[in-house]
Amino acid sequence: MEWGPDADRIGVVATAGEPGRAGAQCMKVLVAEDSLVSRHLLEVSLRRWDFEPISAGDGNEAWEILQREDAPSMAILDWIMPGLTGLEICRLIRQFGREPYTYVLLLTSKSEKADLLEGMEAGADDYITKPFEQNELKVRLRAGRRIVELHSELLFAREALREQATRDSLTRIWNRHSILDILEKELARASREARPLGLVMFDLDHFKHANDTYGHLAGDSVLRETIARVGSTLRLYDALGRYGGEEFLIVLPGCDAQSSVNQAERTRQLIQSQPVLASGFEIPVTASFGVTTMVPEKPASSQNLIRIADEAMYRAKRLGRNRVEFLPGDSSLEPADIPPLHSLAV
Repeated sequence: MEWGPDADRIGVVATAGEPGRAGAQCMKVLVAEDSLVSRHLLEVSLRRWDFEPISAGDGNEAWEILQREDAPSMAILDWIMPGLTGLEICRLIRQFGREPYTYVLLLTSKSEKADLLEGMEAGADDYITKPFEQNELKVRLRAGRRIVELHSELLFAREALREQATRDSLTRIWNRHSILDILEKELARASREARPLGLVMFDLDHFKHANDTYGHLAGDSVLRETIARVGSTLRLYDALGRYGGEEFLIVLPGCDAQSSVNQAERTRQLIQSQPVLASGFEIPVTASFGVTTMVPEKPASSQNLIRIADEAMYRAKRLGRNRVEFLPGDSSLEPADIPPLHSLAV
């Protein structure tokens, strides 16, 4: 069957579902067509082909839909229609380069090779000339959907690889490389905006003893539960990462010495508030905290802040563990000049 005379301004856009879930639901299709008759014909056919049609009366409306958060991932655009033309929309799609990838099938009455090449150079993936048979459009849509679904799967796999590269495999918080990168960026931001930055390093007390006594599976459970407790005390824009073993870093944007110590103390109390149930055992958990801060008047490097936070943490261990110790992020201070922790008491 061939489309009638109204078929010279037909545009169709299809969208996949969530990455990794392509094909799990009807793919949405935008019909960009100013002719009510042609739109209706396409809507009927698309429903029969297991698409969910969405209509637009001109190119401007079609482009508006393509910019939405749930924008379509496949497009069949008529070359000539009111407002933006299909060719102009195609160029805009490629210019913005959104993801998931937008597959473009250009619908045109132009049959000259130069015109078709112009469409492909604008970013179209394929084209179909009018008049055409319904089955031809159906086959092209099916091929486009396969490409959209494959790209969604690739995006899902890419995100999974990114997760593996940036997250600690056991606790799912930032790994060492990522938390150090975050610290560098937050230090640069703090200097630029003249704001303080807090850094907390903490270590679980006697964790090796817990591993040896209850087993490594129980130790893993202790780490996961402890980190879940720590995460519950943080703001959305704070960052928590595993520095190594049972040592962890917390980056606190905008926190001065008092605020950073307060945060560390709240976290310490929550960790020790109740034992962790693991492998049938109730395992008591405590942690020692070292806190330091960078203030705008005295910028410090990330390496220096980590060194000072580490010194403060080991000071907490030497003084009996399960406590918070503070050292200022100014390496020029002598030990005698360092204020005692009680001066920053909660």
